[in-house]
Amino acid sequence: MSDTEERPQDTVEEATEAPVVNKNKRYRKPKPWDTDDIDHWKVDPFTAEDNVAGSFTEESSFATLFPKYRERYLREIWPHLTRALERYGLTAVLDLVEGSMTVKTTRKTYDPSSILKARDLIKLLARSVPFPQAIKIMDDAVACDIIKIGNLVRNKERFVKRRQRILGPGGQTLKALELLTQCYIMVQGNTVAAMGGFKGLKEVRKVIEDCMKNIHPIYHIKELMIKRELAKNPALATESWDRFLPQFKKRNVARRAPKTVKPKKVYTPFPPAPTMSKVDKQLESGEYFLKAGERERKAKEAKAEKREERSAEKRREREEGFVAPVEEVREKKRKRVAIAE
Repeated sequence: MSDTEERPQDTVEEATEAPVVNKNKRYRKPKPWDTDDIDHWKVDPFTAEDNVAGSFTEESSFATLFPKYRERYLREIWPHLTRALERYGLTAVLDLVEGSMTVKTTRKTYDPSSILKARDLIKLLARSVPFPQAIKIMDDAVACDIIKIGNLVRNKERFVKRRQRILGPGGQTLKALELLTQCYIMVQGNTVAAMGGFKGLKEVRKVIEDCMKNIHPIYHIKELMIKRELAKNPALATESWDRFLPQFKKRNVARRAPKTVKPKKVYTPFPPAPTMSKVDKQLESGEYFLKAGERERKAKEAKAEKREERSAEKRREREEGFVAPVEEVREKKRKRVAIAE
């Protein structure tokens, strides 16, 4: 009996000591090669050895147009561009007749994403981005974003003023945005070209679109500066930053009063009287009951009377030019006449 009594106690102790395993993780096995010093987010560069499939079966190409004023600059930097693309197995063609740039894959191309990066490269060059900055787009960690701002504001003068806010006095606002977002920003015409990391590009797009919606970039710059300081504190990594960020209230600016104030009409519940038609006017004057001949004769008489009045007014205006003006009698003559008497 003692043996039988001890067995249930042993089973209870084993059940309490066994760890509780989640059903979703019960089939997972330990991975001794996966240590803490491994960075799982690191993206290794794509080399020719990684392309096991070999060369591409078909040729891919992208083309874009460029303005006339960029022709001289592109001709100067084109040898440097072709040498830079040869490292990725790509070729570039500059057509000065059509005003276009084309990038193509070759048999030596090993990275499938390099042709997409080259497409962004020629797109940035066409938007006045200098070549030393545009060639950085070939790096995997760098992306670009073309923000169209031309259709966000209808009024031309208002559009120019808000676009100038992005630059700021002496380009200081643009420089501050570049430092805070770690992105290169180029304002050109109706577009804004930005280059940098994905997180920075997201902030740049938000700032520029809000600026065209009449929200000044200085508010976003203050917010980005506070976030930059909060990111340095590891204790706040898991907390909400809303209590530290400024809450800007929207103020309604009083509009200017119009110069001519229209007097308010007295409200009447009754609708206005309908306007009289031509038939109603004829019925009121009795002309409606006249015969056609009499009606025509009456209309001719009315026209003749108006014609006579107009001719009399013109005759009076012509005669006014021939009327002699009234001469003023001088006072000295009157005095002399009085003395003589």
